[in-house]
Amino acid sequence: MSDKPYIDEHNVLHILNEKILPGQHKRLNLHTAKLYTTSSVDVPVIIERSKKKGPVVLVTAGIHGDELNGVEIVRQFLARKMNKPLVGTIICIPVMNVFGFINMQREFPDGRDLNRIFPGAKKGPLASRFAFQLTDEILPAVDYAFDFHTGGAKRFNAAQIRISKKQPELLELAKAFSAPFVVYSSTIKKSYRMTCQKLNIPVLLFEGGKSADNDPVITKHGLDGLRRVLKHLGMLKAEFAPSKPAKPCVFISKTKWIRAKYSGLLHLKIDVGQWVDKGEEMAHITDPYGSFKHILKARDAGYVINVNQSPMVYQGDALFHISTQVDED
Repeated sequence: MSDKPYIDEHNVLHILNEKILPGQHKRLNLHTAKLYTTSSVDVPVIIERSKKKGPVVLVTAGIHGDELNGVEIVRQFLARKMNKPLVGTIICIPVMNVFGFINMQREFPDGRDLNRIFPGAKKGPLASRFAFQLTDEILPAVDYAFDFHTGGAKRFNAAQIRISKKQPELLELAKAFSAPFVVYSSTIKKSYRMTCQKLNIPVLLFEGGKSADNDPVITKHGLDGLRRVLKHLGMLKAEFAPSKPAKPCVFISKTKWIRAKYSGLLHLKIDVGQWVDKGEEMAHITDPYGSFKHILKARDAGYVINVNQSPMVYQGDALFHISTQVDED
């Protein structure tokens, strides 16, 4: 018998050395490593199966340990029992990087970014071993993946889905999710998203909010989008039917970063997600002594999809991420 995850002719899911029957619930663990005290650190994997056959969906968050807003989205999804599918199977990993989550830091204890080391190696560094275990012991069973992230280093992302261009199935799923923005972006080498792509698993990457923060508006966008896309797949129970989005998605194909020309105190004049016109004031940069003020104006019109919310910045720091080309869809 293969040790890879699969669903047999009786609709029994074989995963993580367990058999999960149709209609069954299981909470399993990915055993990553031990602390210095020899205490085990496990990554909970929560599995809900319908009695009816259907897709296998993987919902993940916390690939970076300080990205709490994604964890909160998956937590609410579980707490409200929305993960019990009408058909098929839903697998949730609310905190992929438990080590980073415990220490409230982005990386694994070995200093490596988990999202830059996939598909990993069986005998590699700690982060690489975890990536390998996830890739080898869970992903082969998955039909669709939804991964929740936030902005880092005090940079607040507008709620957005990121997909590659010329991927009709991803575009269809992104439209079903209906986040305020869909940003076309290339996959990053050795990322989780790229590994899913190589395994022919359609994956939506959600970005919203900033690290070490929970924002209720971002949480609602993420949870509503997840409900919509599961409804699109025929997996969501009727009592959890989501509302329609307030506005249609904005599709962004090109963006640029606006960086600080000077160091100093940052005073924001616009909100994340808003449209700015050319010449509109976006921020002031001042010194602490009241003798200097630089007014930063938009060089071009566009949607602001990321705002640096740090009160102090250095010359060259990224301040705003703004669209430079918007598509119809």
